Amino acid sequence: MYTIKLFLFITVPLVISSSTDQDYSSIDPIAPEPKSRFAMLDDVKILANGLLQLGHGLKDFVHKTKGQINDIFQKLNIFDKSFYDLSQQTNEIKEEEKELRRTTSKLQVKNEEVKNMSLELNSKLESLLEEKTQLQQKVRYLEEQLTNLIQNQPEIKTHPEVTSLKTFVEQQDNSIKDLLQTVEQQYRQLNQQHNQIKEIENQLKRTITQEPTENSVPSKTRAPRTIPSLRQNEAKLLEHDGIPVDCTTIYKRGDHTSGIYAIRPSSSQVFNVYCEVKSGSSWTLIQHRKDGSQNFNKTWENYKYGFGRLDGEFWLGLEKMYSIVKQSNYILRIELEDWKDNKFYVEYSFHLGNQETNYTMDLVKMIGNVSNILPEYKDLVFSTWDRKTKGQLNCPESYSGGWWWHDICGESNLNGKYIKLKPKTKAERRRGISWKSQNGRLFSIKSTKMLIHPKHSESSE
Repeated sequence: MYTIKLFLFITVPLVISSSTDQDYSSIDPIAPEPKSRFAMLDDVKILANGLLQLGHGLKDFVHKTKGQINDIFQKLNIFDKSFYDLSQQTNEIKEEEKELRRTTSKLQVKNEEVKNMSLELNSKLESLLEEKTQLQQKVRYLEEQLTNLIQNQPEIKTHPEVTSLKTFVEQQDNSIKDLLQTVEQQYRQLNQQHNQIKEIENQLKRTITQEPTENSVPSKTRAPRTIPSLRQNEAKLLEHDGIPVDCTTIYKRGDHTSGIYAIRPSSSQVFNVYCEVKSGSSWTLIQHRKDGSQNFNKTWENYKYGFGRLDGEFWLGLEKMYSIVKQSNYILRIELEDWKDNKFYVEYSFHLGNQETNYTMDLVKMIGNVSNILPEYKDLVFSTWDRKTKGQLNCPESYSGGWWWHDICGESNLNGKYIKLKPKTKAERRRGISWKSQNGRLFSIKSTKMLIHPKHSESSE
C-alpha cells in the first residue's frame, strides 16, 4: 500500500506537468527548442527523484520483511527444540513401560509357579490326610484287639511285640501330625506369597495405565525374604563385665585404630560394630555404601537386625542402633561423595524411637558444608516394602530400600539401588542412591556413610 501511494505521488505530478506542456505548446506553437529541452530535463530529474524514493521505500520494506522472517525462524527453532524434548520424554516413558511389562511377565511366571506348588501341596496334603485316616483306623482296630485280648485273658501279660508295635504306631502318628502341621504352615506361607504377588501385579497394572499421564515410577520387584547374614554377629549374652558400650569407650581405653570391635550397650546383648577413628575420637559406623556389593532392597526383619559385612557394605540394624543411642544424647553424621568426587557432610542432634514407634527419628542440624540431607523437625518414620506405616506413601516400593520417610518421596534415599555407573536420566537417579539439594536438584551419590557419636564430645571439621 505504501508503494502504491509513493508511485501515485511521483506519477501524478508528471502527468500534470506533461498536460501543462501540451497546453502551452498549443497556445504557443512557436516556442523555442532550448526551452522544451530544459523542461524535459526537469521531468527526468523529477522521475529520477521519484524512482529514488521508490527504491528507498522498497529497501525499507525488504528490511522489515527480513525481520519478520527471522522472527518466524526463531519461533520455528523453539518449536523444534520443544518437540525434540517431548520426543525424548516419550522415549523414556516407553522404556519404563517396557521394563514394567517385563517385570509383569516375570511376576506372572512366578505366580504360575506358586499356583503349581500350591496344587502339589494340596495333593500331598490330601494324600497325607488319607494316610492319617487309614493309620488311625488301624490304630483303633489294634487297640480294640488289645482290649479284647486283655479282657479275655487277664492273666496273660502283654506281648513285647504288641507293645513295640503300639509304640511304633503312636510315633508314626505323631510324625504324621508334625508333618501335617509343617505342610499347613508352608501352605499358608505360599498363600501369603501368592496374595503378595497378586497385589504387586495389580499395582503394576495400575502403574502402566497411569504411566502416559502421570510419568510414575515403576514399582520394584520384592526382595526375597532372606535371613540377614549380619544377624550371625549377634553374640550370646556374656556374664562378665568389662565390655565397652560403644566405640567412644574403646577409643578412651587406648584403641585408636579403625576396625571391628565387640560392644555391649546397657540392657543389650554383645554384638560387633565397625569403629572409625576421626576428629580425635571413634565413631560407630551404622551404614556404609561404596560399590554395590550388597543388596539393600530388604525386608523389615532384615533392617531390624542388620545385614551385610562390617568390612564392606552393611546396615547395622535398627534394634542395635536403638540400643546404643538410648544410653545418652547422640550425634548422627552423614557423609556423601558424588560421581565428581565432591564430598559433603552434615551432623545432626537426633533422637531415635523404638520398634513401637517404627523407629521414628527427629533431627536438628548442627553443622555441615551443605544444606539438610534429611528434613529437620519432622517425625521421620522408617518403612520397608513389606511394612509401611498407615498413611505413608509407597516410597519404599517406588524408590527401593528401607528408609526414613515423611510425606514426600524423593527428598533423599541413601538405601536405594546402587547404580555402578553415573546415571544419565532423572528416572535412574530417582531409583538409585540420591539426595535432593535445597535448590531442588537431585544428586546421584557414589558412596555414603552414617555414623553416630555421643554428644558430650562433639566433632568439628
